[in-house]
Amino acid sequence: MEGKGVEMIVKSFGAAKNVTGSCHLLIDDKDGSSVMIDCGLFQEREFEDRNYKFDFNPKEIDYLILTHAHIDHCGRIPFLVKNGFKGRILCTKPTYQLAKVLLLDTGKIMTEGYRYELKKALRRNEEKPRLLYDESDVLDSFDSFDPVLEYGKPYELKNGFVVSAHDAGHILGSSFVKISKNGKSAIFSGDLGNKEKPIVRNFEYPDEADIVYTETTYGDRNHRSFKESKEEFLAAITETFKSNGNVLIPSYATERAQDILYMLREFYEQGLLPKCSVFLDSPLALNVTNIFVQNFSYFKEDNIPLFKKGDPFEFPYLNIVKDIEESKSINKVSERAIIIAGSGMLHGGRILHHLKHNIWKKENAVIFVGYQAKGTLGRRIVEKEEKVRILGENFKVNAKIYTINGFSSHADQNELIEWITALKRKPQKICLVHGDEDVMNVYKSKLEEKGLNIYIPSYGEEINFN
Repeated sequence: MEGKGVEMIVKSFGAAKNVTGSCHLLIDDKDGSSVMIDCGLFQEREFEDRNYKFDFNPKEIDYLILTHAHIDHCGRIPFLVKNGFKGRILCTKPTYQLAKVLLLDTGKIMTEGYRYELKKALRRNEEKPRLLYDESDVLDSFDSFDPVLEYGKPYELKNGFVVSAHDAGHILGSSFVKISKNGKSAIFSGDLGNKEKPIVRNFEYPDEADIVYTETTYGDRNHRSFKESKEEFLAAITETFKSNGNVLIPSYATERAQDILYMLREFYEQGLLPKCSVFLDSPLALNVTNIFVQNFSYFKEDNIPLFKKGDPFEFPYLNIVKDIEESKSINKVSERAIIIAGSGMLHGGRILHHLKHNIWKKENAVIFVGYQAKGTLGRRIVEKEEKVRILGENFKVNAKIYTINGFSSHADQNELIEWITALKRKPQKICLVHGDEDVMNVYKSKLEEKGLNIYIPSYGEEINFN
């Protein structure tokens, strides 16, 4: 934490030349005070080992600023607290509400996975598996949360830093943050949202900072319009139903599941949705939907009257699946079902059981509506692997595979450029994070054409500014 003539240092311990595990540490070089921005779970298989250690001392971190509740931004918080973090975790109210349910779900999945792998290891006399944290660790971490951040209202920390949160338009309660001290400032984008999405408000714009860290998930491409994507989504459903097939939608519980329900309700009201059975097989998504309904003030203004009238996610074809037995019974429905279940990248969850029963049938379809990280089962299916392993068995991929990226909660290249070029003055440096390296290089070239100083930091690399 030292540097000659340096006033501020940033080190990235996640989402540096990769997509997940977002974690950035801002340090005042003069007094050693610090603020961490996000502490996410690495979800790419090649980086999973990084989840089990920190290349910094959690006890030395004064504050953690959480930009939003996605697990690749908050998923290691219980492990951070477990390893000695004593500071406060600042975020918006919806971020706190969502993080609680998402982290509890993650802790449950981790514990169940650990017990399963432990049984196998004991039977085979192999090395015991590792458990990152369990549900009790998650509950312990909640004491550190302090949901005091409100958009546009500066909040002064005890170590002299000032934090200002602004709407990132990504998911409910998401923020990009500006952190300042002694006339120096840094902006961290978190994840920026797709402006065409129907529920959450569009992102706000940054003013100025000495250094900016920005996500680049889709820095190499533009999404299809949301209108076109809705049409493609409906066409995939109706085409599958012509063959009396089922439609499987691996979905993130936060934002994506609500967007899908919202669209299906619209299709139903417009008479466009064929008669079918729609199953929301995700208790987590149901809990998240309830949090959405409690926070309609964060939505686009034209949606607020709709939410005041009642639940805009409900319609007659919808079936809410509440327990495992109900989930198993879905697989007896052989035709004209839409099954929405987690996890979004097929890391685990109930969707895997539905895939086992459906992916090998040519009349069925799997619709991917979100980003699939490298090394995940979802990525392998999207990249057209002919056979995949699901829950210990090999299956031929005969179902039709659709990828609809217009539903992404991430800004595309044009929107990312629109956000970064809104800065009122050129920063000393713009650092690209949260993206595949080849994608970041494409985006880097685009920004350099505009005369901006662009850099792609490596894991743990020290970036100085003054």
